[in-house]
Amino acid sequence: MTVPGTNHRAKFSILVAVMLMAGISLSAARKVAAQATATTATTATTATTTTTTTATTTTTTTSTASPTTLIINGTSPFVTPTVVGGVSVNVDGVLKLQDSTDRDKLLAARRQAMEPVAAKLQEPAKLRAVSLRKLDQAIYHSARNGQPLNDAIRYLAGLQRIQYVFVFPDQHDIVLAGPAEGWKINEQGEVVGNVSGRPVLQLDDLVVALRFADQARNGGMTCSIDPTPEGMQRLNELLAKQSTVNGNIEKINGAMEEALGPQKITLHGLPENSRFASVLVSADYRMKRLGMNFDPSPVKGMSSYLELVSPNVHAVQTPRWWLSPKYDPLATDGQGLAWEIRGPGVQCMAEEDFFSGGQRQQTNKANPAAQKWADSMTNHYEELAEKDTVFGDLRNCMDLAVAGALIQKENLLDKINLHLQFLLDDKLLLTTVYNPPKTVDSKVSFLKKGKNYVISVSGGVAMQPWEIIQKQETSSAVAPIRTAAAKARTTAEESRADPWWWNG
Repeated sequence: MTVPGTNHRAKFSILVAVMLMAGISLSAARKVAAQATATTATTATTATTTTTTTATTTTTTTSTASPTTLIINGTSPFVTPTVVGGVSVNVDGVLKLQDSTDRDKLLAARRQAMEPVAAKLQEPAKLRAVSLRKLDQAIYHSARNGQPLNDAIRYLAGLQRIQYVFVFPDQHDIVLAGPAEGWKINEQGEVVGNVSGRPVLQLDDLVVALRFADQARNGGMTCSIDPTPEGMQRLNELLAKQSTVNGNIEKINGAMEEALGPQKITLHGLPENSRFASVLVSADYRMKRLGMNFDPSPVKGMSSYLELVSPNVHAVQTPRWWLSPKYDPLATDGQGLAWEIRGPGVQCMAEEDFFSGGQRQQTNKANPAAQKWADSMTNHYEELAEKDTVFGDLRNCMDLAVAGALIQKENLLDKINLHLQFLLDDKLLLTTVYNPPKTVDSKVSFLKKGKNYVISVSGGVAMQPWEIIQKQETSSAVAPIRTAAAKARTTAEESRADPWWWNG
């Protein structure tokens, strides 16, 4: 809304920019729909109880853990299942920014729990390969010996993108490969590369991508944050009555936030208590805060949406943004043995919604300012991923989702008779349990432009990558890279017993 910045009663027109969460939707992974409920059921069966205390809450989960069952992050103090990307979730499922005191405690705990990184893993590599079969076996050996998983396994040998998927039928193996380096804990308390500062891929997210690929194909993996119909109805009624202002912009903000009330967070196609889900929600939330000018942009040249809106616009506007895959067609060797996942991974999309009776209706088009902001975020995404870990984490999840979908679509596990006992069984390998996000308070932001104020109300995000694997083109450049990776594997096997990763 546009509010004249005067101290006397004055007429004002409305430009309400309601950024509505369409969510983050991902298509990927390996399990049938029944496994979605199996994961939840696992945490509801009485057997072994694990209690995890974080800087902000205490979460108690119950599982069917047996002597051969592993929890990816065990009972390590490193586990803080309420915080991802500087966003926390309390035991009631309320999403909010983590405060500085809790952040300092989290940072200290995670750094204390971090294991030293082996010298060979510290060295940056343009291509590091991870064998899914050998990784599964390494997890089995930890379970058999009653040992927790080490950091190298939890952080997938420092991989930072999935660039290649290789198949080795004679070895009954699928190999994921991409750039990698050693890792550290950054000031946000997240695990990132020790040179580039970009987040590393995590076993927790790989497991979800593999287990839920088949289910995600039907409806995708989605995160949606939306105001309730009742909240939108109350907001519309408030705005219809609010025709004058006495210069108390903070009072107007408070009234709008109260009218909207808590917004609802909905997750579909993946476990709502998983790290994967927390990454989607946190990225959504962080993007909204950038668009609404709550947080300054961490990169130069990227303005907030409010700064792009003209104060002279006299209309109700409800832009919605979501994050979507941005990949080139997959390159393949044409033999079903090698694929390259190409492209930046993520883009920001926009459209304009309107509301009738509190219900959102889509228009499939965006106003110029909303589209300009979406394009700006897309153009700056690489820089954002370096400055704000959660955006890099989101791209990592997208890469894993695409790889999982590819494995599912091509039926690779059955073709090469590969059995991933632990990676695919939610009763043998349990993902870390996070507080499921349920709601987030509505926030109103305003920016003074000349004599007027531009006000916006909190809003949104969404994503879909399954269709990426449908677009493939044959390339002669892919097979030689697979051959080089195979030779590097042989060399690694000569110097190390049964390696599950190697530089290639």
